Amino acid sequence: MKLCRLLSVLLSVWSYCASAQVSVELVLDQEQYLPNETLIVGVRITNLSGQTLKFGDTSDWLQFSVEARDQNFVVSKDQEPATEGEFILESSKVATRNVDIAPYFNLSRVGRYRVTATVKINQWNQAIVSQPKAFDIISGVRLWEQAFGVPGTEVGGGQPEFRKYILQKATYLKQLRLYVRVTDMTEVKTFRVFPIEKVLSFSKPEAFVDKNSNLHLLNQVGPRSFIYCVVGTEGQLLVRQRHDYTQISRPILKVDPSGTVRVIGGARRLAVDDVPFMAMPQTNALESTVATNSPPPSSSSDAATKKDKKTRQKKK
Repeated sequence: MKLCRLLSVLLSVWSYCASAQVSVELVLDQEQYLPNETLIVGVRITNLSGQTLKFGDTSDWLQFSVEARDQNFVVSKDQEPATEGEFILESSKVATRNVDIAPYFNLSRVGRYRVTATVKINQWNQAIVSQPKAFDIISGVRLWEQAFGVPGTEVGGGQPEFRKYILQKATYLKQLRLYVRVTDMTEVKTFRVFPIEKVLSFSKPEAFVDKNSNLHLLNQVGPRSFIYCVVGTEGQLLVRQRHDYTQISRPILKVDPSGTVRVIGGARRLAVDDVPFMAMPQTNALESTVATNSPPPSSSSDAATKKDKKTRQKKK
């Protein structure tokens, strides 16, 4: 009996020493999420053991658990998140492994949750458990929805697979945010949920689906500023641009007879978060539609201009 107690005490002391030498901390980029929104958990591992350690050499080296504050709701887990990928962590170094846990846990219910990570150190035959990190699943207000067919999914000339684009707004840190959700027709399966940016309380986002079933969205984010986005059928962000009011017009979406959607009016403003990214010109970051479509001056025309100036100077 005394021997068992001694072994238990020694094991506890060893576990404490290991956790003091190697620490595990969880990092979230935000504290509030919509149901099924991408939820990236950063697992930050700090090695102060004086020894080089190896992680990721087994499939179970990193495991997550999620529990709800509501004790009557048990968070189910479909499978362990994929965390494979071996890496070496030298002493006094820090490494972070980012994992999206949303596809693996049932986080469809509004409420407060806590996530915990367990990191196994196979060299020591020990496991380090992180402190729990809390987050909230919040509800959103539906603004717009549109069913669409996914091109290329029809079999034998039959019907294609049908899905839905849904626009929602939700309050995040006292600010309204606009979200895009892509689901199946029953809304049971969500392919992706992600925020576009803030949305003004008085504005109404413009949304159209083009001939390729891509979603075009123009959302006002400031008194004179708009965000234009194109979202694909899998929920991937294809285009992201910023457009501004001008003295003569404001940006709007226009659909031509062929089903092509484009922004007309206003002026595009290049930004660092553009998708695809375009390098900003050094002279001016604001481009109008006319300037964008105008060809740049050729080097020969520049040379001719300089030659004319020299001729006029000689005549004087």
